[in-house]
Amino acid sequence: MALKTPLLRPLKSTCSLYSALKSKHFSQKPTNSNSINDLSSAFNTSCPNPEAFDKFLKEKCRSGRILRKGFSPDAVTFTCLIKGLCMESRIMKATELFKNMIAFGCKPNEVTFGTLIHGLCQSGNTSAALKLHEEMIKGNGENGVVCRPNIFCYSSLIDGLCKDGLINKAKELFLEMKGMGIGPDIVSYNSLIHGLCCGSKWEEAKDLIVEMVDQRVHPDVVIFSVIIDEFCKNGKIEKANELIDDARELFVSMTNNGCKHDVFSYNIMINGYCKKRNINEATSLYREMISKGVVPNVITYTTLLDGLFRDGKIRHAKELFSEMRFNNVMPDEGTYIILINGLCKNNCVDEAMELLDTLKKVKFNLNIQCYNCLIDGMCKTGRFKIAWNLFHKLPLQGLEPDVVTYNIMVHGLCKEGKLKEANDLLSIMEENDNAPNVITYNTLMHGFLQNNERTKVVELLHKMAERNIMLDAATAYIVIDLLAKDENYRKCLNWLPSFPAQELIRS
Repeated sequence: MALKTPLLRPLKSTCSLYSALKSKHFSQKPTNSNSINDLSSAFNTSCPNPEAFDKFLKEKCRSGRILRKGFSPDAVTFTCLIKGLCMESRIMKATELFKNMIAFGCKPNEVTFGTLIHGLCQSGNTSAALKLHEEMIKGNGENGVVCRPNIFCYSSLIDGLCKDGLINKAKELFLEMKGMGIGPDIVSYNSLIHGLCCGSKWEEAKDLIVEMVDQRVHPDVVIFSVIIDEFCKNGKIEKANELIDDARELFVSMTNNGCKHDVFSYNIMINGYCKKRNINEATSLYREMISKGVVPNVITYTTLLDGLFRDGKIRHAKELFSEMRFNNVMPDEGTYIILINGLCKNNCVDEAMELLDTLKKVKFNLNIQCYNCLIDGMCKTGRFKIAWNLFHKLPLQGLEPDVVTYNIMVHGLCKEGKLKEANDLLSIMEENDNAPNVITYNTLMHGFLQNNERTKVVELLHKMAERNIMLDAATAYIVIDLLAKDENYRKCLNWLPSFPAQELIRS
């Protein structure tokens, strides 16, 4: 039963509402037209207002007028309305309407169950969706309906469980689905593979891709990109080579399986190689994508610029930036942060300052990160006065310093031997609701320790304890140095505050 015209206007009376529903959503005799084809047709059209219909059902159900008139809404009508409520994120209403079906002698079918299960999973109610799935199979719910789940039910549940991090339960349902003779589709494979990757179960993810191919479910660019992205993002240092090689192997196999690379999959691989500091492979992929007609975007260029600057290839980075502009790809805020930071880290602070001035002239909205990069570059190249002036002029640019800005300035003041001013800045941070972090304290303590002001170091340690700031490895080294510099270290130990037991954070 196709719904051709939506009920959009508020109706003037119960009679007109009744007439509209009669002509559009009810048959004179109860029908069994609950077929999937009918429902698919209904889903491709607009639904009536779910809230108005729900109110109408309650009123007429109480009075019994609908049933006396011989009209009975069917599963298609209910399913369409449940879908509408789910799409409007009104999952409680959708669940209530689902329960009202029985009052009309209408049994939910597998599509009705699937629609509500999908809605529950999408709204983060996966446990309720699982319960409904169990009721569907065993018929132990309020409606007592036994119904065989379809691929849509299972795919929704597997996706919801994976997003909740319940990978083992997702695998269990995946096996249950196959045990019922329901072949997984691209959606269920994608969801489970992504979940396995997020759980660092690389081998299982790869095995699942092999299974897909064996089952003639052709992996698409999304599934390859997902697993490649996880390989590139989550590779630990000791496994970086192995993981990037796995990612490259999958990347190549995409073509062999008929998947055409897009800019998204190229960006993932380029980012992986840049993180691994293999800029030559990243650049090679950039040239390859252009030769194959895949147009690089701002993410491609920004990622490569970052990799080139990290590798000290300043000339190549400048050439790439010119190429980016020539190809009419507009740099964004992230690109300019990378440029200013890259120039400063490679002793091109003057060029970074020129770029900042140019951006200000063209009214480009610069954020605090851009200024942080430049202030840091000025401090590290012995231009503290310029950095100090930039710091104080931030409010004129409509910007407020963040904890990173303050940390840079504290470090700069300590380097200049201005420990009192650095300590004063700590107080200013707190007054401005910019809570100092472990880096702020470590920097100050290191400065005082270098100046043999051990009492100040102990004072700062007590402040850290009072503010529940977690120690890191650098703090531990400072404490060791503090004790080593004091001949009567046992007495010094008594001065130190107690910190709750914790695992040290690596700096």
